[in-house]
Amino acid sequence: MRPLSNRGEYPEMAERKRILSGMRPTGRLHLGNLHGALDNWIQLQNQYECFFFVADWHALTTDYASPGAIRDNSWEMIMDWLSAGLDPELCTPFIQSEIKEHAELYLLLAMLTPLPWLERNPTYKEQQQQLDQKDLATYGFLGYPVLMAADIIIYRANGVPVGKDQLPHVELTREIARRFNFMYNTEVFPIPDPLLTEVPVLPGTDGRKMSKSYGNCIFITEPEESIIDKISKMMTDPQRIRRNDPGNPEVSPVFAYHKLYSSPSEVADIADGCRTARIGCVECKKRLMKNVIAKLAPIRERRLQLEAKASKVREIIEAGNEKARREARVTMELVRRAVGLADNGH
Repeated sequence: MRPLSNRGEYPEMAERKRILSGMRPTGRLHLGNLHGALDNWIQLQNQYECFFFVADWHALTTDYASPGAIRDNSWEMIMDWLSAGLDPELCTPFIQSEIKEHAELYLLLAMLTPLPWLERNPTYKEQQQQLDQKDLATYGFLGYPVLMAADIIIYRANGVPVGKDQLPHVELTREIARRFNFMYNTEVFPIPDPLLTEVPVLPGTDGRKMSKSYGNCIFITEPEESIIDKISKMMTDPQRIRRNDPGNPEVSPVFAYHKLYSSPSEVADIADGCRTARIGCVECKKRLMKNVIAKLAPIRERRLQLEAKASKVREIIEAGNEKARREARVTMELVRRAVGLADNGH
């Protein structure tokens, strides 16, 4: 399986390759979301024809019993996308549930997807174990990879930006697309390649995985005073009890943030200062506060501007929805013809 190159090296007049990705709406985004996906999207929009969607139907696969926050969370996330640098002039942001053709293609793909393909999905049982407080013994949860495949191939995407842990989902999408093309003797769907992305490991403030459920997040539009408070309370090397004790920066969540927010020379100085006890944890955190605040300040400022122009944001998404809908309708006409469901005037 050859990953799609993400260098954008095409002849000057050639049509740009198309990629698609989405996020579940969980509300405002934290730094893990920013560095795990959104920063990459912002770079990709300059190289590819990009479709980025709010996966609100996917949110229902686990939150079907309490869906009340999904719509508000969707708009919070969209505001953060635009604040961080997604440009609607360069990409197409849209909301999944506004494009009903996704559901139609999902239904048709479900008819031909073998059940064992879904049951062997490595994340199926993993998520059931991780979310054991929820009843996930539903058709929707078992079949969500088929919906994911529909999301991708309805736009005839050439690639999907993913981390290594998501490769099985893209491979299943590839298999479904191949099966459809073979079964109906068509070439409606390109076989999408995984566009492998390096995802920086950014722990939460307590050293665990950054998660809203753990309460250990720093949000990308966090006020300055809140950033200062959270970083000041971050754990460091637990073996460094006194100021003059040497430490190991690699076990400190603070140092993981420095690698992303501080210059290479400052990172090297902090690492040496920690190991030799030349720099204490308080000074280390103060330097990080300054750098994080400086990096996030423009995002926070754009967010405030967008909040004052909420109607403009809705216009942007309505335009994105309409463009996505046009593309999806073209695909579904081809799909109906292939399956034999097209209206031939009878």
